[in-house]
Amino acid sequence: MNDKILINRLRVPTYIGVPDEERAEQQELRLSLELTPIQGFEGLDDDIERAVNYYEVAQRVKCVALERPRKLIETLGEEITAMILSEFAVQEVVLEIEKYILPDTDWVGLRMMRKK
Repeated sequence: MNDKILINRLRVPTYIGVPDEERAEQQELRLSLELTPIQGFEGLDDDIERAVNYYEVAQRVKCVALERPRKLIETLGEEITAMILSEFAVQEVVLEIEKYILPDTDWVGLRMMRKK
């Protein structure tokens, strides 16, 4: 199945960073998600209850990011992908996180894929 739901560069506030002083200030990450639903788009019959609600996914991602401070974006990525796979009718998640902290770069980040 090639049906995907895309959320591109979602602004996500969080407290993250290895040094204590970096985690002391809230910062904004950008997250992009590619979700492969368990059921394809055909047969949804224009019914949101049958679809993966991307608004709800985005809100849950923001909640997870603000649950607690973390040192590593890798940890945040693992927690977000696990939450999506357990709470939504999704069989695969590709997550990209952009962090704006390293001088002389646009951003640093990660890309990861997890499956049910």
